[in-house]
Amino acid sequence: MAAIVEGVSVAIEALTTEFERHRDYLIGVAYRITGTLADAEDAVQEAWLRLSKLDADQASQLRDLRAWLTTVVSRIGLDRLRTAVARRERYMGPWLPEPIVTPLSEQPDDPLSRVVRDDGVRMAAMVVLERLSPAQRVAFVLHDAFAVPFNEIAEILDCSAATARQHASRGRRMVADADPPARASMAQQQELLSALTSAVRSGDLDALVQLLHPQVIVVGDADGKERTARRPVIGARNVARFFLGLLRLYGDYGLNHATPVLVNGDLGLFIPAEPEQGERPSIARRVDTVSVRDGKIAALYDMVNPDKLTRLPQNLQ
Repeated sequence: MAAIVEGVSVAIEALTTEFERHRDYLIGVAYRITGTLADAEDAVQEAWLRLSKLDADQASQLRDLRAWLTTVVSRIGLDRLRTAVARRERYMGPWLPEPIVTPLSEQPDDPLSRVVRDDGVRMAAMVVLERLSPAQRVAFVLHDAFAVPFNEIAEILDCSAATARQHASRGRRMVADADPPARASMAQQQELLSALTSAVRSGDLDALVQLLHPQVIVVGDADGKERTARRPVIGARNVARFFLGLLRLYGDYGLNHATPVLVNGDLGLFIPAEPEQGERPSIARRVDTVSVRDGKIAALYDMVNPDKLTRLPQNLQ
């Protein structure tokens, strides 16, 4: 009996080690499918629970653990995504993916620091995925990003391989039409963000306009819980005026207290909350990041919904 128990213990330990090797990959899959870090982590944890409940015979039949885990995580993510689509119909204002916020310095032991190295999780790319239907999103992400065969995607979507291929093709066309900006170098991001804050601080409208792409957009996500742009602000001059309006209303608190961070692998800022001060309204804590196109700022994402800021690094809590 002791030998059997010891054998089971060794098997579980080996299974745990093997699962941990795939954790980063699985979080990346689930996050791209769901758009929320909370759902991604829950899906990965559920996959582990299902794996740990397999008996010895079932476990021995797993020829490709990574493929099995991908299927489980994707199915859970698809269920969460379908539920979220209905929930987002009641969402107040624009909906942005939950940001993955990590320190500027490399954190080799942090799985999220490894996940955000992938260009596919940059905020500009994640925003575009929101335009896809759940089936299109799952098929496109699994095939194009993770090379999952269409016959396996078909099982996840409960459709034929031909239909899964069509879903991926349509998703691919929508992503190509949206043309999300590629990830700019960190040096270029730093230069632009520094120039932007300097121009805002100086109140120089023309300098601001020069830094902004003609079709620049500002998107705020708060679900009505905090203050942000109620609807997207579009166009260089409109966005420049919007920034200067914020300066007049809030002063330079945000500029003075912002902490540089990585947001989905790109340079961003964490701005802490500040209570009302005299005539200045209170400021909610937020995470901001930008995307770059043609050497200019093409988008600024202002994430203020407190429900999406629960997984920040410890020093920002």
